Amino acid sequence: MTTLSFTARKIDRIAEHKTPMLVVPMFEDHVLGEDLDRIDAQFGGALSQTLALGDFSAKPGSHVALAGNKSIHRVIMIGCGVAASFDTAAQHKFAETAATAMAKGKARDATLNLASLPVTSADLGTILEVFAKHVTMACYVYDATIAKPKETPVLKKVTVNAGAILSPAKTKGPLGVGQAIGEGTNLTRNLVNLPGNVCTPRYLSQQGRSLAKRYESIKTTVLGEKKMQELGMGSLLSVGHGSDQESQLIIMEYSGGKAKDAPYALVGKGITFDTGGISLKPGMKMDEMKFDMGGAGSVFGTLQAIADMKLPINVVGVIAAAENMPSGRATKPGDVVKSMSGKTIEILNTDAEGRLVLCDALTYVGRYKPREVVDIATLTGAIIVALGNLATGIFANDDDLANALLDAGNKSNDRGWQLPIWDDYQMQLDSRFADVANIGTGGAGSVTAACFLARFAEKYKWAHLDVAGSAFSSSPKGATGRPVPMLVEYLRARAGR
Repeated sequence: MTTLSFTARKIDRIAEHKTPMLVVPMFEDHVLGEDLDRIDAQFGGALSQTLALGDFSAKPGSHVALAGNKSIHRVIMIGCGVAASFDTAAQHKFAETAATAMAKGKARDATLNLASLPVTSADLGTILEVFAKHVTMACYVYDATIAKPKETPVLKKVTVNAGAILSPAKTKGPLGVGQAIGEGTNLTRNLVNLPGNVCTPRYLSQQGRSLAKRYESIKTTVLGEKKMQELGMGSLLSVGHGSDQESQLIIMEYSGGKAKDAPYALVGKGITFDTGGISLKPGMKMDEMKFDMGGAGSVFGTLQAIADMKLPINVVGVIAAAENMPSGRATKPGDVVKSMSGKTIEILNTDAEGRLVLCDALTYVGRYKPREVVDIATLTGAIIVALGNLATGIFANDDDLANALLDAGNKSNDRGWQLPIWDDYQMQLDSRFADVANIGTGGAGSVTAACFLARFAEKYKWAHLDVAGSAFSSSPKGATGRPVPMLVEYLRARAGR
């Protein structure tokens, strides 16, 4: 995890400031500002000459490093495009580029000078939040199972100068929020990156208890297989029948609002490894099935972030954790199981197991009488065919909830796209031998999977996030931490923050 610290200062004469690394915004139309004019003069006109010679375009997303002097060891110029067109998208790009450049640099301390930016105080607050989130994420390195970790970022301290735009006192808030989101995202990445022999259902239970120890606002309860059997969770339990690892239901209650306030609920798919069961997956890339608990991982990261931010809202996180393995005890295609809701399910494909653990978790969470429920799952390969790796698939039985998640995705640049769950698709789930089949008979695999879940979420406002394409990457291989930024933004909006 990162060990960054952020400091906000008002530096009147930035050219006289001593720092190993100074990061400055630069515009294509050569608008430097008075403070950067002084730095330019101190460096013999190197900044303006770099622009004039075309060695640096200053287009959004570009950057260049210049050797410095005894006071300022190096200057990193970050492209911002044309000053008059420095809109929200350009501002986000600037913050991301500055964060990455800092994290990849060789300086332990760095200074970000924003005094010359042509923005309002509100815009600058957003820029600072995005910057802190991305520099925290950029400093993440997976080393949990590596004897000799590769070279890690050396950046430890970031000083931000907002000049007259925003006082140091008001700068700290956005930086703290951004760092909390970044660290929550990194927690998710770390959990999802762990191998299946380490990150088992019981390991996830331990992580839930650890969060409760760290935060007084979080209470964790874990249900084992015996208790789940008593509750009638035959669907969830069927997934872990073939495994030696005990399935777990992990409930984490965050209390930030009034005691009487109904909670918002996050339900995560926690398949710590998915072989497909008897419907065995191909061997190619099966190692990536350790990522199949990405939905569960995002619940952990989101709860940590909102606990750090002390959001005035109540949230319950429920994680359905199991390992899907083949054995003589494993569930077979054609088996019929009874869910906690009382509905029976014909399991036509044991590799469609995520919906089997989620449906019981969705029934269980109803006892909290939640305001809204969002489940998060690496559910279908079909969503990757539809949306690739850029967007999360969003399905919902309530338009206001769907729009809230879409807006949260746009604001956090963790975007989603809504797909339908029309009743017309439900007939694909008809079964002669049970109330519902666990897979559809035609196309639209992501839609029919969502339609299956919708049958267990009829008593409340519900949305389903299919993150099979967005929660991890195959090249370079690793977890992205999504959709933690979207979920945090959604809950912030619901909390009025």
